Amino acid sequence: MKILVFGKTGQVATELQRRGTVIALGREAADLSDPSACVAAIETHAPDVVINAAAYTAVDRAEEEEPLATVINGETPGQIARACTARGIPLVHISTDYVFDGSGQAPWCETDPVAPQNAYGRSKLAGEAAVIEAGGVYAILRTAWVFSAHGNNFVKTMLRLSETRDSLNVVEDQIGGPTPAAAIADACLLIAAELIRAPQKTGLYHFAGAPEVSWKTFASEIFSQAGCNVTVTGIPASDYPTPASRPANSRLDCGSIKAAFGINQPDWRAGLYNVLTDLKNTAK
Repeated sequence: MKILVFGKTGQVATELQRRGTVIALGREAADLSDPSACVAAIETHAPDVVINAAAYTAVDRAEEEEPLATVINGETPGQIARACTARGIPLVHISTDYVFDGSGQAPWCETDPVAPQNAYGRSKLAGEAAVIEAGGVYAILRTAWVFSAHGNNFVKTMLRLSETRDSLNVVEDQIGGPTPAAAIADACLLIAAELIRAPQKTGLYHFAGAPEVSWKTFASEIFSQAGCNVTVTGIPASDYPTPASRPANSRLDCGSIKAAFGINQPDWRAGLYNVLTDLKNTAK
């Protein structure tokens, strides 16, 4: 199976490359701000399946750069999807819980109404709509709270702060399922192969780690596993304002992906252990 991956240095793209032979395209080879370049890459490489693991992910900066975010997260995925449809190529496209309004306490289902509360969420929703409209074989994988040993993420931020701080205030009224990028990569590869065999499984799917926790609890577990002596105090999100509104409820119902592909929610605590081990080995 010849797999073309858009993205090279991001968290999921890095994990995909660690799992076998894929053709991973960075910005220099396929700039997502130039949709035609991505279409040309599909024509050049003629893959069996495409995984779009690249995106504009600077949530706060997107408030000032929404047109650019919308091209990268919305228009380009649509062009990629149309190119895949024309060639009969399945597409796995990664999206986000930010397409919802973040209200309530129940885990979000794929059929729940969408109402993004920030520019990033709007741009990702535009991408979902464009992929669906292309009419091909696809799986849109909504996920949340992605972490790994690569790139920028909450785990690495907490570890960096622990080097100079012995106490931290962390938001405790936002709840979600931290998701190891490694588990997302594994899910993408399994789904890609299955879509070739069973294209009727086209659709929207949710995939996030378990159990659901607050950022405060996530931070406490990071410090516990890493052996860092840091006291974590919970604060409301209102005490930590950001340019982009964050959802209070990032819980995702992952029943559909289990039913269709047999994919279970990963235990993020085990994934965290693997990431911390990875970071230690890298530091040696």
